[in-house]
Amino acid sequence: MSQTELIPTRFRDGALRMAAALRGLDHVLVSGHVNPDGDAVGSLAAAGHILRALGKEFILYSSTGLPQYLQFFPLPGTVHTSLEHLPFTPRCALLLDCGEPQRLGGELAARLPDFTSLNIDHHLGEEGMGSLDNWVVPEAAATAQLMAYVALAAGLPLQGELARAVALGIITDTGGFCHGNTSAAVFALCAHLVEGGCDLTGLRERLENAWSLGRMHLWGRLMERVRLERDGEVAFCTVSLEDLRHCRALKEDLEGLVDQLRRLGGVRVAALLREDTPGMCRFSLRSYGHTDVRATAASLGGGGHLNAAGGALNMPPEQAAPVLLAAINAQLDTESASAAAAR
Repeated sequence: MSQTELIPTRFRDGALRMAAALRGLDHVLVSGHVNPDGDAVGSLAAAGHILRALGKEFILYSSTGLPQYLQFFPLPGTVHTSLEHLPFTPRCALLLDCGEPQRLGGELAARLPDFTSLNIDHHLGEEGMGSLDNWVVPEAAATAQLMAYVALAAGLPLQGELARAVALGIITDTGGFCHGNTSAAVFALCAHLVEGGCDLTGLRERLENAWSLGRMHLWGRLMERVRLERDGEVAFCTVSLEDLRHCRALKEDLEGLVDQLRRLGGVRVAALLREDTPGMCRFSLRSYGHTDVRATAASLGGGGHLNAAGGALNMPPEQAAPVLLAAINAQLDTESASAAAAR
């Protein structure tokens, strides 16, 4: 079987198109969204390995750097946090795991018109921001999954650090293969990675065995604060900057907490509202099944996926909480009315 034949049919044309586009680029700036998660970091790493194998010069960029819990992960180059004093002047950009310029950070968003760009993403509701081409596939579980198909389309084996980068993105964006986006295609790809020698178990252990004491204390503090709304259909928790200071924790230590809130019996939507800076909050939403938290996030200017979404509210927590709850309730009311009409 050829490398291309390993790509599911519905992804094949896009992967071949992206591989061909990458062959035509050089001196590439590779970036994902700010405050990168495992999928953004895995996609960034995978892109670097692909570009290196194609003989291209590239720079990895993230204005906010990498989160502490992913510092262990090897990357194919230094991650630059500024566009000043780069080792060379980029001619083009490969933009990963986001479809809106503002999610790249202010510095790169302002410079984006200077670059020819490709955009590869898997978020619902985005058309892409690439000036040369876009490949946005919401049915993909992770952008790293798409990068795996680009590698195969370029004739590259999914082995070694490239395979590990793909695995990082898939493990994190499927919640360790627990989320509803864990499709047959995901399992087939992971089977191929394991057959090629990728240690998925070891990687997941590194991800799970990396907590700080501050994170443990923070989660304990917040678990006591969780409240149920809407007769138990909504689990809600608010996090202040003081909570982080008190526990000597970082913002990134909240990664995964909202998924735990979704474990409460009867909960349809889990919501975490975090004070990001004085006067500004970020929110994360999770759901099961057909409950659409992306629609809720979009109503507030955010975005994401059907069962995992988020956004920002330019107001302090005491004002943001009722606004977020009202948006959640409005979406659940709409879905309940639609279900009743369909019966």
